[in-house]
Parts: sequence; C-alpha cells; structure tokens
Amino acid sequence: MNVWLNGEAAKTRGARTIADLADRYGLHPNGILIEHNGIALHKREWTERELAEADRVEFIRVVAGG
Repeated sequence: MNVWLNGEAAKTRGARTIADLADRYGLHPNGILIEHNGIALHKREWTERELAEADRVEFIRVVAGG
C-alpha cells in the first residue's frame, strides 16, 4: 500500500496501523507526534488507526529546550 509520509510517497511494507508504521521506522512514542490525515493522534490511538491507500502521515519529532 502507498501512503504520503512527511509529504513524500512511501510504501507501508505491510504496516497496517499507525503503530506498525512507527515501529517500521524505529520511532519511539515518547519523542514523536504523529498526524494521520491532518489529525494529531495520542499514543494510545496508534494501534487503533488503520492505514488506507493514499493516507497522509506526518512524523514530527518533539524537542524540548529553553
């Protein structure tokens, strides 16, 4: 299946949920915000959100600083 990942076409390589996709890219839930089709997701929603053809996913790194 093909999705848009951070504005670029990408294959899901068998990932069926947002959690699967984050795992494929080695992303840790505590340091990332994920948007799925323009909606920011809470970590607990990742396993429930299924991917569909041409979905738009954004991985946004959360950085704290002063």
